[in-house]
Amino acid sequence: MLKMPLFGKSHRSPPDIVRNLRDALATLDKAEKGDKKADKSVEEVNRWLQAVKGIIYGQDNQEPNVEQVAQLAQEVYSANILPTLVTNLHKLDFESKKDVALIFNNLLRRQIGTRSPTVEYLCARPEIIIQLAKGYEVQEIAITCGAMLKECIRHEHLAKILLLHPMFFDFFVYVEAGTFETASDAFATFKDLITKHKQMCAEFLERNYDVFFENYQNLLKSENYVVRRQSLKLLGELLLDRHNFNVMTKYISNADNLKMMMEMLKDRSRNIQFEAFHVFKVFVANPNKPRPIADILLRNKDRLVEFLSNFHTERTEDEQFNDEKAYLIKQIQEMKPPNQPQPN
Repeated sequence: MLKMPLFGKSHRSPPDIVRNLRDALATLDKAEKGDKKADKSVEEVNRWLQAVKGIIYGQDNQEPNVEQVAQLAQEVYSANILPTLVTNLHKLDFESKKDVALIFNNLLRRQIGTRSPTVEYLCARPEIIIQLAKGYEVQEIAITCGAMLKECIRHEHLAKILLLHPMFFDFFVYVEAGTFETASDAFATFKDLITKHKQMCAEFLERNYDVFFENYQNLLKSENYVVRRQSLKLLGELLLDRHNFNVMTKYISNADNLKMMMEMLKDRSRNIQFEAFHVFKVFVANPNKPRPIADILLRNKDRLVEFLSNFHTERTEDEQFNDEKAYLIKQIQEMKPPNQPQPN
C-alpha cells in the first residue's frame, strides 16, 4: 500500500492533497469498474486517502497538526469530497473503503468550540445521509455505509433527516435482506435510529404509530429467528422507555397485540418465550386495562396462572424475573369480572 510522506522534502499541503484526491475521484467517477483506467484510479484514490489519513491522524509517531487538520477539513468541504467518496465507494478496494469510513467519522467527530462543522455540512446536504442508508442495498458497501451512518445518527440533526425521510421504512426490508452480517448491521442502525434521541424518537413513533407498527408486526412474525428475537427484545425496550408512555399505552390497549404475545410465550424457542414475557408483563401490569384486554386475561385466567407457575422455572438465580413472574401471577389471580369489585 502506497503512503505519501507528509514531512520533510516530500511534504504535501492539505490543498494539494485534496486537489489530487478530487482529480483521482473525478477520473474514477467516469471509469467503468474493472477496466485498467478504473484500476489505476483506485490506486490513485487509495494513495491520496493515505495522505488524508496522515494529516488527520498524524504519522511517524507525530501528533496531528491542528492547523493542518483544520485546513484539510475546509478543503474537503469546499471540494465536496465526502459525497464523491460515498458515490464511488463501490468502486474502491476493501482497504480504501475502510479508510473512507475512518476519515468520514473522524471529520464528523471534529468540533470547533460548540460547533460541529461536518454535521453542519451534512445538514445542508441531506442527500448524503440518504445515500449512505441506501448503501444497505449494495452488499459490498453495506457495512462501510453502516459504520458512517451510525456515526451520523449520534447527532440528532442528522438522525432526524433519515427518521423523517420516507426511505426510513426501507429499513424494515434491510433488516431481513442480504447476509446475516449485513442484516444484523442494518438492525443495529435501525435500533439506533428509533432509540438514540429519546424525545425525537417518541414524537416520531406517536405521529407514525399505525404505519410503524404495521411494519413492525411483520418483523415479529418473521421466519428469520434472529429478526424475531431482536425485534421482540427491542419492542420490550421501547414499551418500557418512559419517553414512549403514549406509544406504550396505545400498544397495550390492542387485543391483537396481547394475543400475539400470548402465542409467543409458547414459542418453540425459549429465548423468544423469555423476550415475549417482558412484553406480556406490560399488558398485565397496566392498572387501567381496557375491557378487551381484561376479558382475554379473565377468560384465560386459570390457564395463565398454571402456565406462568411453570414458566422458565430453571431461572432460579434471576431474582428480577422471578419477582416479576410472581407479581403477574398475583395480578391475574386477583382479577375479577367487571361487575365484581377488584381487591384493593
